[in-house]
Amino acid sequence: MAKTRVFRLTKSGRDAWESEDAAVPADYRRILWLMDFQGHAGLTDTMLKTVSRSMLDEWLAEMEEIGLIEAVPEGEETLADFASGADRTLKLTEVERKRLKQDTQAAGAALASSGAYIASHRLGDRAPLRKAPAETTVLIVEDDPDQLALADLRVSMAGYRVRVAKSVNGFLQTMLDDGAPDLLLLDVALPDGDGFGVLARLRRHQALGSLPIVMLTARTDPADIGKGLALGADGYVTKPYTRSVVADVIRRVLKQEDS
Repeated sequence: MAKTRVFRLTKSGRDAWESEDAAVPADYRRILWLMDFQGHAGLTDTMLKTVSRSMLDEWLAEMEEIGLIEAVPEGEETLADFASGADRTLKLTEVERKRLKQDTQAAGAALASSGAYIASHRLGDRAPLRKAPAETTVLIVEDDPDQLALADLRVSMAGYRVRVAKSVNGFLQTMLDDGAPDLLLLDVALPDGDGFGVLARLRRHQALGSLPIVMLTARTDPADIGKGLALGADGYVTKPYTRSVVADVIRRVLKQEDS
């Protein structure tokens, strides 16, 4: 039996999905998106729910032929899961490092006192979201059932529309099926990846790079706080928290007027 070939994105393939290049067919861009986030194995599991194995194999062969993907050499690490494939490093200048240190210290102090922090410098040029909360969609990505139920209840009680996902795969599926939300409330620890990886990839994406993202986490270690800020988090809410705290953070990040 022939060994199954494993594919990964080429630079051209990554550029195509991050820029949403209309010259690349939408089905191909969907595959590129899934492969970059989930790796080859995750892509296969997702795609085989909607297309046959033979069709998927033909599509992959076509994408390889035009240079969007390439076969991974036998014995080479495949980066087959989302977390290991995440872009975790940023090349910061000395000025940026100094600012990040100051922001991390400020965030740590704010989280210790109120359980919330807003990265105000990221919001300066962002236009206010001119929607009422009832027309504003918040996507909550959280794997713990109790925490997900609490977050859903609190955000809903604050007047917002809520969508939920329990994993990176669930997040990807709702993004593909329902489009981007107005704000992403993102847990760090997920069963098939981590929130930092999701954050890093979204910030590289041309169309989704400015999506408002608030990290929802029990982690308060300065290294974790700094990592989220370096990757582009707009805010933090630490567990446990109250409805008023999460509602205020959402409102401030979206620059919505008080209702």
